[in-house]
Amino acid sequence: MERIDCAVIGAGVVGLACARALALSGRDVVVLEATLAIGTETSSRNSEVIHAGIYYPAGSLKAQSCVRGKHLLYDYLESRGVAYRRCGKLIVATDESQLPVLKTLQEKAIANGVHDLSFLTAEEVKALEPETASVGALLSPSTGILDSHGLMLAYQGEAEDAGAMLAFDAPVLSGKVTPAGIELQVGGEFPMELLVGELVNAAGLHAPDLAGRIEGLPKEAVPQAWYCKGSYYTLAGRAPFSHLIYPVPEAAGLGVHLTLDLGGQARFGPDTEWVDSPEDLDVDPAGATDFYEAVRRYWPGLPDGALLPGYAGIRPKLSPPDGAASDFLIQGPGAHGVPGLVNLFGIESPGLTASLALAEIVLEKLGRPTRAP
Repeated sequence: MERIDCAVIGAGVVGLACARALALSGRDVVVLEATLAIGTETSSRNSEVIHAGIYYPAGSLKAQSCVRGKHLLYDYLESRGVAYRRCGKLIVATDESQLPVLKTLQEKAIANGVHDLSFLTAEEVKALEPETASVGALLSPSTGILDSHGLMLAYQGEAEDAGAMLAFDAPVLSGKVTPAGIELQVGGEFPMELLVGELVNAAGLHAPDLAGRIEGLPKEAVPQAWYCKGSYYTLAGRAPFSHLIYPVPEAAGLGVHLTLDLGGQARFGPDTEWVDSPEDLDVDPAGATDFYEAVRRYWPGLPDGALLPGYAGIRPKLSPPDGAASDFLIQGPGAHGVPGLVNLFGIESPGLTASLALAEIVLEKLGRPTRAP
């Protein structure tokens, strides 16, 4: 059985950020990825938005990691030449009854350390985005967009430069806690057995299932997984917007919002659909019907037939459809009693924005000093 210092399970954006941080701290690291490429699940099926840190409860891990992660990420993107744009976002109220919600959001943002939001009147919104219908909006100038694959490639490159190795087609089948470390059974074309001193479970959608297969990890430490599907539809033609446009948020997500990619292509979504399997990624063409109604509340000029099926992603939730929104859960040895093990559960949005900050937290859970990017 081969022994290594540290294994990271999952080569999504958070797993790669953790691998980079661990390798830079001087550890020998291997990343075990079940698929054949980096970032094939949640990391590549989202809006590619750099979030400001507006929506999350004050003091929550989502709020803290998003705000810190945003600053770290912008510095990282700039210094590494990864494509991004600080385009800003409008959170629009389309009914007078929603204006108090905007005020609440602004207060929540201030409590989270986000002090750059400004309220715009309907006339000011029109001057900024003439096609937008609203009775007022919040402008978030620190919201942006980025090339998520370029970011993951940068994390991967720096991790490998620091000595980390990536193993693809390497699904972790099971684990066992022993006095010498954690034994891992790895499948794929080239099965192997590894003994690791430290294990970071960054398996995203599959993190709870994988944790449940580690013998010696208390079962009560493994949360139930819930899956919330979000479908996106792309716009045929070019969008007449330069900012991201978000409605007032909904219970399970941020509503059907308009985001732009770095090429100017617009997409709308995600909606919310609770599903039983993380493999359910089909986009129903008929689902666009509901999108027209939602989008036309803030863009009445959306042409008929302009929405085309795009892609779907799954949010890894830790609370059921009728439950309160859950926070990120980063569970270290102090929580479950297994030395050297860190589980990352429920890493949905804003996980992309927070990735560098989450990697810092993982190092802290393992008793390591963090290192700025």
